[in-house]
Amino acid sequence: MMKKRSVFGWLELVLGIALVFFGVFVMARTDTALTGLVILYGLTAVVTGVMDIVLYVKTERYIGFAPTLSLVAGILSVMAGIMLLVYPDAGKWIMALLLPIWFIAHCISRLTHLHIIRITVGNGYYYVTLIMNSIGLVLGCMMIIWPRLSLFAIGFLIGAYLILAGIDSILMAFSKTEAR
Repeated sequence: MMKKRSVFGWLELVLGIALVFFGVFVMARTDTALTGLVILYGLTAVVTGVMDIVLYVKTERYIGFAPTLSLVAGILSVMAGIMLLVYPDAGKWIMALLLPIWFIAHCISRLTHLHIIRITVGNGYYYVTLIMNSIGLVLGCMMIIWPRLSLFAIGFLIGAYLILAGIDSILMAFSKTEAR
């Protein structure tokens, strides 16, 4: 027997509103949001590093060499986490340098596959890919030349994602669900 019910998702609504506000905050206060993100990464690195060290301590006598890698990874993770917590600005600059490198690498990868795209999908998508990834290369180079542009892009992308996730959650709250 299937029972239909209409449920309003209060949790999804509250979460969606919070995500939209947080997304707007990230876009308006990119620097503060990035500092918070770096601190969150630092805390995560410290916790996972400590967990790796604990894993080493618990398993080193049973397994052999494998736990040694866990110990080394744990120590490096704790060191990186502490560095991010003590010097969050260094973490922001690292993010500002990694984003354009990833951007450039991704665009080069897509451009090297243009001939396959033309054969499999056709000329329309070929030209869109050519134009978008050429623009991406230029933007990646600009972000390396002007790292503040990269910091702005990170904040804008994170903020836009949070706003879209919030809208999705709000729409989910208003949708009717069926329980079986």
